[in-house]
Amino acid sequence: MPRFDLDLPALEAFRPAVREPADFDEFWARTIAQSRAVGGEIVVEPVETVLSTIDVFDVTFPGFAGEPVKAWLHTPRRSDDAAALPTVIEFNGYGGGRGLPTERLGWASAGYAHLFMDTRGQGSTWGAPGATPDPHGTGPSTNGYMTRGIESPEDYYYRRVFTDAVRLIDAARTLPRVDAARIAVTGGSQGGGITLAAAALSEGLVAVMPDVPFLCHFERAIGMTDREPYHEVVRYLSVHRGATQRVLDTLSYFDGVNFARRLSAPALFSVGLLDPVCPPSTVYAAYNHVDRGDKQIRVYDFNEHEGGQAFQWEEQARFLAQILG
Repeated sequence: MPRFDLDLPALEAFRPAVREPADFDEFWARTIAQSRAVGGEIVVEPVETVLSTIDVFDVTFPGFAGEPVKAWLHTPRRSDDAAALPTVIEFNGYGGGRGLPTERLGWASAGYAHLFMDTRGQGSTWGAPGATPDPHGTGPSTNGYMTRGIESPEDYYYRRVFTDAVRLIDAARTLPRVDAARIAVTGGSQGGGITLAAAALSEGLVAVMPDVPFLCHFERAIGMTDREPYHEVVRYLSVHRGATQRVLDTLSYFDGVNFARRLSAPALFSVGLLDPVCPPSTVYAAYNHVDRGDKQIRVYDFNEHEGGQAFQWEEQARFLAQILG
């Protein structure tokens, strides 16, 4: 993939005006408060695996509207009365499920508790499957998740997903193996977009680590790339002529740029300068709106949407270890 976006100096200065609804904060405060008010049971069940050094638990927690959402919890093998651990909560990429209990062992191997959230309705596109339904119907939509309920912020699919993510942070703080004062959030692609939302809508996190984040600067993205998933919105608008302003107004409630403005913890981003899925300028649009001196970004000059992969995980591990001392 040749370079198709701004050059690096221009990216570093790219801080576009992105539409933000006047009631953005009220909308999200109301959304989160409504789901918290419903309550719901948190269930944590040990899972037998072939692993000898890591404990695995099947977690069910109340997400949007109290609906049950699945996650895996991994910790180093330990007694139940051992000290609580610093914790990493991770969100998944587009179309993936939480997978098998023996996947994603890096954070637990590094001494952290690790929660990996299932993404409602997803988990049948790649990898191992998901286990969380999305019981909400929508109006007309294209294939995929990007246009489900897209003409109303109240009905939009990611309102439920972002609320699930916040409620997982809430649930994590009640778990005996989790140190409630030392929680970081991370995720790649879609997971990076969820990370930005969850961090902006939660308090008291120690770090925010979005990796090649999706769901940022929608207006630029849908006009720049013909790759999925952004192209789902293009297809929708090519059929629903005249819906453009309603759709863009809805997406403004879910734009990672608007969440980035509200981050309250040190942030580590990553970007691939050849990324055709999440164009570099959309990542920088979010990064450059983080108004904190303790933000960093890792740049992978010759990588596409895969970004740094294991190299970036090591960067995150070092970043988090430095924060935690």
